[in-house]
Amino acid sequence: MSKIRLLVVGAGGHGRSVLEAAELSAQFEVVDLLDDSLPAGDGVMGVTVLGPVISMARHHAGADQAIVAVGNNTVREKLLLQLAAAGIMRATVVHPRAIVSPSAVLGAGSAVMAGAIVGTEARLGVSSIVNCGAVVDHHATVEDFGHLGVNASMAGGTVLGLGAWMQAGAALGYGVAAGEVLLPGAARESK
Repeated sequence: MSKIRLLVVGAGGHGRSVLEAAELSAQFEVVDLLDDSLPAGDGVMGVTVLGPVISMARHHAGADQAIVAVGNNTVREKLLLQLAAAGIMRATVVHPRAIVSPSAVLGAGSAVMAGAIVGTEARLGVSSIVNCGAVVDHHATVEDFGHLGVNASMAGGTVLGLGAWMQAGAALGYGVAAGEVLLPGAARESK
């Protein structure tokens, strides 16, 4: 079986983590990168930067799929819309050391990182991020462009709203819905 040729949009910390997860998964071969802060021709972890993200419509021909690997939810959403307008198929990347239930639903363009757990019948929206060690327990929902930071936890039946961000270590108690930035120590409990 041949690997999917992947274009990674973003070569910052999250982009490099997604690049590594994609290659470790054995499903993808990362063929190119796009990034605004690095000059074209630079190499990142053995992959060449083609140019800025605005050039994605020109530079996707060598790839079968692409993923926007930018941690900022607003920027990720904007770039994903550009990706869709260019007609590029969105990849979903799951690190091989993540645990994802076979009954979970992962939205296109999502990234599930090392040590993350996505439980029974959990749902990740489009371009969601479940970072290292984060947990999305059974029947929990991360809406489109949601982002769980490192070791953030969502108990069963919780909802992280559209474009919401859970800071590292934050938690949602059973059945709670949140549509905002959640910081550690601001854990939500159901009443």
